[in-house]
Amino acid sequence: MFFKPKKKELLYRDNICVNCKSDDKENVIRRVGQMLVDSGYVDQPYVEAMLERESSFSTFMGNGLALPHGVESAKKDIKASGIAVMVFPEGIDWSGNEVHIVIGIAGVGEEHLQILSTIAEKVLDEEALAELKSGDVETVYRILSGK
Repeated sequence: MFFKPKKKELLYRDNICVNCKSDDKENVIRRVGQMLVDSGYVDQPYVEAMLERESSFSTFMGNGLALPHGVESAKKDIKASGIAVMVFPEGIDWSGNEVHIVIGIAGVGEEHLQILSTIAEKVLDEEALAELKSGDVETVYRILSGK
């Protein structure tokens, strides 16, 4: 009998880092990208593809949110859809914009569009956004996973 491998969750508590200390944008992208690598969502080259995307197109989304993700050619480096979250209560500079929440995204096929719209929906809610900024790992997990 064959067992189908269990589908990875989109977000694990281990991929949520709250109360992060200020850092520059490139280091933050590398760190959130490495979280995706370490949890098996992507292969290492995807992190460079996230930096490449950022250099050609800012992933700042407004409302203190940045959603770094890889360029289209890096799709081959994605093994499973997933996200990693870093919360900066003091904010960080993202090309002249203040960012408090960084969510690294890897989406298989067209799943990244679904992930983006789900995240956008959650952070348009001012209350949820405030909770994400000041919350602990459980709070962030509950809001973003819907569990």
